[in-house]
Amino acid sequence: MDELQEKRRRIRDLMQYAVPDDQKAQAHDLMVIFREDRLALDVLDEFYRCLPEAQDDWIKELRLVGRKAGIFLLAAVTSLDAYLYLISSEGIEFHGSMQEGYLDKELLRFFDFSSAEQFCEQVKKIENFPVYEPVQVDFDTCPACHAATGEEHELGCPVEVCPWCGGQLIHCECRFARLDVEELTTDQDLVRFEELLQQKGRLVYTPEQRPDFADEGPGVEFQ
Repeated sequence: MDELQEKRRRIRDLMQYAVPDDQKAQAHDLMVIFREDRLALDVLDEFYRCLPEAQDDWIKELRLVGRKAGIFLLAAVTSLDAYLYLISSEGIEFHGSMQEGYLDKELLRFFDFSSAEQFCEQVKKIENFPVYEPVQVDFDTCPACHAATGEEHELGCPVEVCPWCGGQLIHCECRFARLDVEELTTDQDLVRFEELLQQKGRLVYTPEQRPDFADEGPGVEFQ
């Protein structure tokens, strides 16, 4: 059983205890919509495992509060409230209820909110934020590392295009030729290669790069 399949199974099991009987079908439908989106599944998994209000509840929709460099601030909108989750390929953090209107200064700056007051005003209406789209239908998101259109890929992303030959960066021979090595074996090799990429000019994500394969996730190693 693959990782996403196992996560979907666990979420279904958790829903049996957390979701009121008359809402189980709708809660399950949302999981089906995000069945290939590992970030959304992580939010569902975290919510149903921890239940912020320690009582039966269910996620009706996900809203996109902020995103930058493959890091997302998502709101899980439930029958009782809306809850903030900071999530990326590296993990997930719970950041409380949207009704509280609190986000620490570092995150406010990172997601380009001008002030805590502005954030508080915006979160009063969940409609101020767009519905989060599954990664498989959101062409403005890299399906592997979740970079947005115009952002650099996470190093090692299988979608990144080589600026020297135009091939798939993790599979072409340019990294070996540029470093004059037969393989990349150390962190120093990766640092040197990233420096060369920056000097050449890394190719940012565009929808035209989007492959036909499913989300493979980040962290592909250069062999």
